[in-house]
Amino acid sequence: MQCKHHPDRVAEVFCTSCNGPLCRECAEETSTGEFYCYECAMLHSVAEIGTSIRDKRKKGEERRETKRRWGPFRYFVVLSCVVILVMWGIIIFGGKRPPARTTEFAKKGRVLLFMVDGAIKRYALYEGNRYPEQLTDLIPGYLPMRQDEASHLEKLSYRTDTKAGYRLSLARAKPGEMNIVLTATGVEYTAPSGGGA
Repeated sequence: MQCKHHPDRVAEVFCTSCNGPLCRECAEETSTGEFYCYECAMLHSVAEIGTSIRDKRKKGEERRETKRRWGPFRYFVVLSCVVILVMWGIIIFGGKRPPARTTEFAKKGRVLLFMVDGAIKRYALYEGNRYPEQLTDLIPGYLPMRQDEASHLEKLSYRTDTKAGYRLSLARAKPGEMNIVLTATGVEYTAPSGGGA
């Protein structure tokens, strides 16, 4: 049998698509054992390209669909934001409010001692590292008390000191109780007064 393009040559293979006889020069081998004539090879290539374009288009659409879908990470981020907003709402609008007055605490000497110490430090911070001349200077700007409640401050002993800045302690420590002296540099403890265990 002769090649369909070269009548003077012997056909060695047949076109997979049109079954036309082909010589070795006219045969296009696309994969092992598959031969095409020039025309069919062109049509086959165009068909494969069209298929690959459709496949690429389909993969692109699948990717877009995947991006549109919410994954676990997005749910985690949204849930975390909601939890944080709820917590801030509770902190700002809810929860137990701190007591607005110190009168209830004034009955306990050591609690009053530490509250006044904090007020003295705030005073120094906002008044250019100066300390008040007397404890009543702290009312009401730095210590939430009324002037008529200033008598509670008599339970404390306060004086300014050149080395420590100030010295603040209970005026009368209970017998056997260690006395705490608060200063700008820290806390000092003095031995208990007589009569203790």
